[in-house]
Amino acid sequence: MIMRFMLAAALLVLAQPAFAQQQVQITSDLFTVDEKSQEAVFTGNVVVIHPTVKVWANKVIAIYGDAGPSDIESFVASGSVRLETDEQDATGDQAVFTPGDQLLRLTGNVQVINAGGTIKAGELVVNLATNVSTFTSSGSGGRVTGVFTSQ
Repeated sequence: MIMRFMLAAALLVLAQPAFAQQQVQITSDLFTVDEKSQEAVFTGNVVVIHPTVKVWANKVIAIYGDAGPSDIESFVASGSVRLETDEQDATGDQAVFTPGDQLLRLTGNVQVINAGGTIKAGELVVNLATNVSTFTSSGSGGRVTGVFTSQ
């Protein structure tokens, strides 16, 4: 039990480098660590609070590498994912963040709303290192659509 508590505490501290060295609070109905599959899983009404973004999802999985919990390879949020910042609100079916390449991928029924308008797409990839966002269609004949507000 003490080992699990220490691992859980370590995972919360580990999230800090992935989120620019700031405190991250994660709450959920259930938290499970599977050392064999190298996954820490938050399930049920998951809320991740960071000073610059708030995330809601049904499930969030932190996948770590062979070096242990300090070797975070990716964070995966799934099921009714919502990401909210001061400037925009984005929703989709799944969000994957990989600290190694600083890419955030939001997929499945993506919708982004901000003061400039609304964009709907199959996928959004945000390169946090370059601040370039790329929207793509769903691939099944769908298209990227946008409604923009002129100023």
